[in-house]
Amino acid sequence: MLIGVPKEIKVHEYRVGLTPEAVRELVHHGHQLLVQAGAGEGIGADDAAYEAAGACIAADAPEVFAGADMVVKVKEPQPEECRMLRAGQVLFTYLHLAPDPEQAQGLLRSGCTAIAYETVTDARGQLPLLAPMSEVAGRMAVQVGAVALQKSSGGRGVLLGGLPGVPPGDVLVIGGGTVGTHAARMAVGLGARVTVLDKSLPRLRELDELFQGRASTQYATLHALESALEQADLVIGAVLVPGAAAPRLVRRDMLARMRTGAVVVDVAIDQGGCFETSRPTTHEHPTYIECGVVHYCVANMPGAVARSSAYALNNATLPFVLDLAGKGWARACEEDPHLLAGLNVHHGRITHPAVAQALGLPYVPAWQALAE
Repeated sequence: MLIGVPKEIKVHEYRVGLTPEAVRELVHHGHQLLVQAGAGEGIGADDAAYEAAGACIAADAPEVFAGADMVVKVKEPQPEECRMLRAGQVLFTYLHLAPDPEQAQGLLRSGCTAIAYETVTDARGQLPLLAPMSEVAGRMAVQVGAVALQKSSGGRGVLLGGLPGVPPGDVLVIGGGTVGTHAARMAVGLGARVTVLDKSLPRLRELDELFQGRASTQYATLHALESALEQADLVIGAVLVPGAAAPRLVRRDMLARMRTGAVVVDVAIDQGGCFETSRPTTHEHPTYIECGVVHYCVANMPGAVARSSAYALNNATLPFVLDLAGKGWARACEEDPHLLAGLNVHHGRITHPAVAQALGLPYVPAWQALAE
């Protein structure tokens, strides 16, 4: 199969769909790789590294999209990329379609087969291709939140770890999944007072065992959320409903009761956000202030640590890329129901129920699309 890797064009997105090492592995398995010139610059991989791995270098994105049987990316295709996709072509990348009707319509018009990293599952019911970037985003959430708390950034001027004689900052993590767990680990490591809210008692028990009293856990009632928000210096939104828009758990009136200069980091922003006041920002202009609260809502947080992120992502995606390339998308999905769960769009139709519900569009079950 001819696999294409275009250069990412989203603002301040430096990751790349395939590293030179992943390219070499695919070439070893008999596949052809077409990599756009400069695609790996953001992770320190020049064109010579890709050529040494066995790839051909394309001058521009149209050459990649025109030649590739499958396009492997990181971020969702931008409008100009959607226009280059075609019927029968496979797109394998993060899509996050639920809050993005424009992208969904572009993919539907293209007729391509789009498989989303974020809805591929595994035998444990987890999301293995979302997990590595969730780990990065969770860890980064505390890092960027600590900077946003600085007075020069509009924050309260609180040092999360505190000082001798000065109490540490209060960090609230909403959601105890992968993002929330890694955020809590970072905040605990800095010496902050950490509270994690979740609705799963089994998960709260796991977190309680993990942190051994260094973080407190609470069942996520409305009262618990409101009380914790009023005490928090930094709030990290870490909720996820696979494929669907994130629930808006924190209303504007709740934010208005928070401390002036407190910070919220909405890691769920690529699924629409879990704060009512959230709107997407970029690494170029990452924050804004609303209701007296600093909001950090960058939709591609891991792009800031592109090299670490790209390699972590490739470790997870490469086995699936090999399957899709070696067997073709239909057979690969037929043999692997977890990969089939990643099918979001096929031949002008939505094939994931949560995506269809969020967009208010009809859908064809993925298994039915596979059988046609």
